[in-house]
Amino acid sequence: MDRHRVRRRIEADEERLSPFAARSAEAVRARPEEPSPVRAAFQRDRDRIIHTRAFRRLKHKTQVFIEPRQDHFVTRLTHTFEVAQVGRTAARALRLNEDLAEAIALGHDIGHGPFGHAGEEALAECLPEGFRHNHQSERVLDKLERDGRGLNLTHAVLDGVRKSSKARADILAEGWGVPETLEGQVVKLADAIAYLNHDIQDAIRAGIIGEDDLPDASRRVLGRSHGARIDRLVTDLVDASWAATGEGAEPGAPPPSITLGAEVHAAANELREFMFRRIYLLDERRPETERAKAVVRFLFDHAVAHPDTISSGYALPDDPLSRRAADFVSGMTDRYAIRLAAELGCGDAAGWRL
Repeated sequence: MDRHRVRRRIEADEERLSPFAARSAEAVRARPEEPSPVRAAFQRDRDRIIHTRAFRRLKHKTQVFIEPRQDHFVTRLTHTFEVAQVGRTAARALRLNEDLAEAIALGHDIGHGPFGHAGEEALAECLPEGFRHNHQSERVLDKLERDGRGLNLTHAVLDGVRKSSKARADILAEGWGVPETLEGQVVKLADAIAYLNHDIQDAIRAGIIGEDDLPDASRRVLGRSHGARIDRLVTDLVDASWAATGEGAEPGAPPPSITLGAEVHAAANELREFMFRRIYLLDERRPETERAKAVVRFLFDHAVAHPDTISSGYALPDDPLSRRAADFVSGMTDRYAIRLAAELGCGDAAGWRL
């Protein structure tokens, strides 16, 4: 039996996708390798990401709320699954490549350090060249996993991961570049749709805001519940980006963009700005946030002062010491960072509930 016919059938099925969709058969890796007999290239990338140590550690990394007192707060792992779900739904509706969208979504936050954006800010202050979680995600996948060999993922997945972040100014802003594939653009917007809505839920659980505190326009346009908001945003993404399906497109036409309609775009931006003012920036002033940043700075400084403590497999031996320290600390979960810092005598970690 020629098992490779399974993969070839999957690749043939992709020819029914939009002419603007990415094709697994055209995927490129930095190091050529024998294709899988039963999986297309983007399926293989998805599986490689799921089986990494870095992916498993996401379950103990902060999304927004540090040291939550309830079991139902979002973690970096559950956020990742929600982005993948939204991304796959939109990709399927637009006749794009679901496997590529899912792989990008599963890898897009894998480089986040402990304590969410607080940890990211602390590492950016420590590292001379700065620190961005999207760049670190690409670095983990491409260089650090498999004891420094990397996963050899396709260019399309790494591009989507690297460009997954956006600036504060606009939900459609392109602070780190436009993904080369429409699937990458879908995930970039799916990320914002997911975090906006689950962060609202968590803020309500934490007693910081109530549903009635949300801006009137966003409630009117997007809906008055978690489910209604997600449904409205995803449906509008599909409606506004319908040209991505390729239906009626002229041969050789340039690819369209993934976007939102004007009314929903404005409402989403208003809601996003509300969250920055009431939750994200407020969170920066919360005592546990400053405490978390102090723990990250302590661990970075300790690693620089004692390079022999940097675990092999979490850094590249030939990199500058500051880079190795940042890679080591950014790979830690919240609970491991707290426990290690406490063992090393960091006062900010002492007595922190694990």
